[in-house]
This record gives sequence, C-alpha cells and structure tokens, in this order.
Amino acid sequence: MIFGARSISRMAGLHPDLKKVMDQAILATDLDFTVLEGVRTLERQKQMVESGASTTLNSRHLDGHAVDIAPFVGGEVRWDWPLYYKLAVIVKAAAKTVNVPIEWGGDWKTFKDGPHWQLPWAKYP
Repeated sequence: MIFGARSISRMAGLHPDLKKVMDQAILATDLDFTVLEGVRTLERQKQMVESGASTTLNSRHLDGHAVDIAPFVGGEVRWDWPLYYKLAVIVKAAAKTVNVPIEWGGDWKTFKDGPHWQLPWAKYP
C-alpha cells in the first residue's frame, strides 16, 4: 500500500525518523491506515485538551515528534480497538525494521490513545 495525498500532506513537518517509520509501516501492512494529524499548533493542542482528546499542552505533536494514524477500512476511518492493536503490531515491526524507537499511546497506563505514535522523549528531547 501507499499513502494518499491527504496523508502525505498531514505528515509535513514530522521528524524524519517518525516519517521513516510511517513510510515503512504503510509498505508492510495489509491493514490500510490514514494519517489523521501530524504537527499541531498550540491553538489546536488547546482545543484537543478542551475536548478531552488530549491531557497535555506539552504534546509531541507541537514539534513534529508525534503522529496520529487510524485504520482505514471500507473507505472510512475506524475507531474499534481490535484494529488499533493489529495496527500497533505493524507499526512496531516497521520501527524495528528501520531501527527507530517508538512509543504507542495504546500502551499508556492512564490515558489510552490508540491513534497516537511518538518518538520517545529520552531519545528525542
């Protein structure tokens, strides 16, 4: 599979290592996915916090170190968790293939965020 024009445009400004992971994942997947959001403005991040979709104003999205992706099935974005778990296996394998550490919001203990992927703070301050 390949990314469509909308996903490509939404990855503008991402850290090259994160983009490398996404590019590898889309090539290796049998589950199509779309890029929902890459770099955010502070204003957009404030909106995300206000809506409950995020809990921090110190988001990795602000500096291109995070991306939100979602399974795309039957021409639509899907929100059911089993698909996110399947996608997580694909993205983690892609990150390993390109030797880039990655964190998934679905692995977080307190605020599960299935679409969210980020480069770790410790390796990418």
